[in-house]
Amino acid sequence: MEAQTKQSATRKRGNGKPSKSKQSKIVGKVDSVPQIQMLEIGLVSPDPAQPRKTFDEHSLNRLAQSIAEHGVLQPITVRKSDDNYIIVMGERRFRASKLAGLTTIPAMVRDYVDADVLEVQIIENLQRKDVEPTEEAEAIQFLLDRYEPGEISKRLGRSENYVRQRIKLAGLIEGFKAFVRSGEMTLTMGVAVALMEPAEQQLMFESLEGDFQAHRIKRMIESRTYDLTRACFDVTDKSLVPKAGACDVCPFNAANQGNLFGEGKMVCTRTSCFENKKTKTFMKLLKRVKKEGLKLMPNISKYWVDEERNQWVMAQMEKEGLEVHLTNELEILKEPLKPTLESIREEYSHFEYTEEELGEFLTEALESFNEENEAWDNALGHGFEKGVLLETDTYLTQPIFVKFREQVNDEISSAKPLEKRKMSECTPEEQIIKINARELRKKQIENNNQFKEVVDMIRDTDYIDRKKPLSTDEMVAISISLFENNIGYYDQSEYFKDFFGEDSQLSSEELVTRFKQDFKKETFYRLLRFLLTRQVHLGESNHTNDLTNQSFYGAMQTFYKDKISGIELTYAESRHKREARIKERVVVLEQKAKTIED
Repeated sequence: MEAQTKQSATRKRGNGKPSKSKQSKIVGKVDSVPQIQMLEIGLVSPDPAQPRKTFDEHSLNRLAQSIAEHGVLQPITVRKSDDNYIIVMGERRFRASKLAGLTTIPAMVRDYVDADVLEVQIIENLQRKDVEPTEEAEAIQFLLDRYEPGEISKRLGRSENYVRQRIKLAGLIEGFKAFVRSGEMTLTMGVAVALMEPAEQQLMFESLEGDFQAHRIKRMIESRTYDLTRACFDVTDKSLVPKAGACDVCPFNAANQGNLFGEGKMVCTRTSCFENKKTKTFMKLLKRVKKEGLKLMPNISKYWVDEERNQWVMAQMEKEGLEVHLTNELEILKEPLKPTLESIREEYSHFEYTEEELGEFLTEALESFNEENEAWDNALGHGFEKGVLLETDTYLTQPIFVKFREQVNDEISSAKPLEKRKMSECTPEEQIIKINARELRKKQIENNNQFKEVVDMIRDTDYIDRKKPLSTDEMVAISISLFENNIGYYDQSEYFKDFFGEDSQLSSEELVTRFKQDFKKETFYRLLRFLLTRQVHLGESNHTNDLTNQSFYGAMQTFYKDKISGIELTYAESRHKREARIKERVVVLEQKAKTIED
């Protein structure tokens, strides 16, 4: 408003006429509305510092057609620069006007401080609907130097959570930003990756070797984020790792970065810190059980004893002078949890039982609970000792009672696990077990190496470029791959209940053989159609601006044309009413403009 007042005063002193030099540049202007001028389009140029870099070509061409027919209905905003003008707002209208072949363009000339120009451009761009998400994120990041997220959300008319998500998205490294721009990576996934530190993002990106692979990225995100509600330590403890402080106020806790994972959900996004706190908690546990004389029982059976994390846990226990036993050597009592009707209902939620049947299940469960509770209360009198059960992946613990399993000959089994004993310490029968176990492991390693060599060989051939139709074996392989890697547990139960037939406890080889024998192309088609409905892009992508969505929308016309038409009609009617109101308003404005020119 102040700029407009200055311009009005200047015009009054000059009798409303521009200087000769300005007359050559300004093709036409309206004295009664002095901020609007008709400028030669050749004297107007985009701002090189403009934060918006991408423009949808299809949308630009449609605007050019509209301008050619109706003219520029809303003037652009420019600022003076020597003998030319630089666009502050309206670059899209400017580009479309050039495409339409216009030689002049209506403009408002205003004075701006350089820093204000950029802010105005950013806010004007962000209020549009077609802003590219990563550019939007970078623009909002710029505004953070001046405003808090809440103030930015008010200025943009967006929710504060929306603004915070975009702020996080700005933290994506350039490689992942390219996936977002191409539409391959959803914004939700982009924000989840952006929660990682740049160094971790770079490691993730390099492991993809240039190819976008959604399932691999999801797995990497899951392996690098931790649900703090299930942490083995107190998230309010600031002394556990003093340099890191408490998790509940940590900036790497997603709950402190906006509702990125849902309302107030606490998710740690700093792998190294979380693992450090886990380890500190475990080491404290070792000292506590030793001091209190408790039996520490890592939840490890003989089948998983060779896993690296289990080996490390057992090694730390031995360093602390604690005995190590496997769960299959011991009898363990856990404190029973009293069942409720709600817990029974949830347990049997996948089956159609009546309330009466659920009540019977509850009665049976309560009888079992009473027996287990009695055993728990009298455990010490039956040879059990107090102990702690440790989950070796999460380091979560729970109190237990524990005692060695009695053997047939009433002797206690050896305290040292068979896997840890030397051959000379074993009986002949035990030596046979150890020899067979080692041979089994060698075969597994050989199979791993053989499979990797086959895969590497095939990847180096022209297999992918073959033009022959898919064979049945290939369709079988794709079907199993899609089922195993892309369809979750609940969807498998709901849509593919009998995928492998009634007996799914067969070996992998037997399952594949039987699946191949009973294979029908309809199974393959069903999988593909299921994925079609799940892999569309919702949110800010739709059937007019996204290739995946557009192709899906067209394909569904074959099956649901009438239903889709009904939905389209509802939206078309609403749009028609809105456009009619806008048209009426434009006619009134055009009449006012014509009156002013006359």
